[in-house]
Amino acid sequence: MNRDKVSALFARLKAANPAPTTELEYHTTFELLVAVILSAQATDKSVNVATRVLFKVANTPQAIAALGVPGLSRYIRTIGLFNAKAKNIIATCKALIEQHGSEVPRSREALEALPGVGRKTANVILNTAFGEPTIAVDTHIFRVANRTGIAKGATVRAVEDKLLKVVPEEFRHDAHHWLILHGRYVCIARKPKCPECIIRDLCEYKQKTKPVTVPVPRVTRRS
Repeated sequence: MNRDKVSALFARLKAANPAPTTELEYHTTFELLVAVILSAQATDKSVNVATRVLFKVANTPQAIAALGVPGLSRYIRTIGLFNAKAKNIIATCKALIEQHGSEVPRSREALEALPGVGRKTANVILNTAFGEPTIAVDTHIFRVANRTGIAKGATVRAVEDKLLKVVPEEFRHDAHHWLILHGRYVCIARKPKCPECIIRDLCEYKQKTKPVTVPVPRVTRRS
């Protein structure tokens, strides 16, 4: 996809949603960090259900560390891989207390050194909490980028690198959220909603779905 089409595509996404943001619920950068760690291989909806209760009880590194792995696990057991996530979050809380004055660090290197925090999670924090123009490629962005032709790549990192090159600077900060939301609600995996897609004429996906036609029942006249 050429740069003019990419620019037009993001201009439409911006017009439809001028101020996109994450669907994870949080009030502090630390709460966001916990929520993003929990969101791996889980839906934002399921994470929000758990954190609404958890954050009322504990929403600081000290408070969550005090719960311990068994205590934290009780609040997040409805989320996939909750045991492993509980261990990582407790370890991350201790690292924040001991190494960062209980604050979430602003550097990629320091973020990725935290247990349970990889490049994608670091990108989310850098973008959403600290305003950096990073793009965290998840399954939705990977699908949309490849399917539309914005940034084709065989790996998550390849797609991220291409997006950072082709997305115009004016759209780069919010591109992460626009693409995730588009993939979550329109460009879905099994049957994309192409007929209602606002960028369908710019998209290079060859197997676009067509509107569902409802057969009109024949009316027979009585003589």
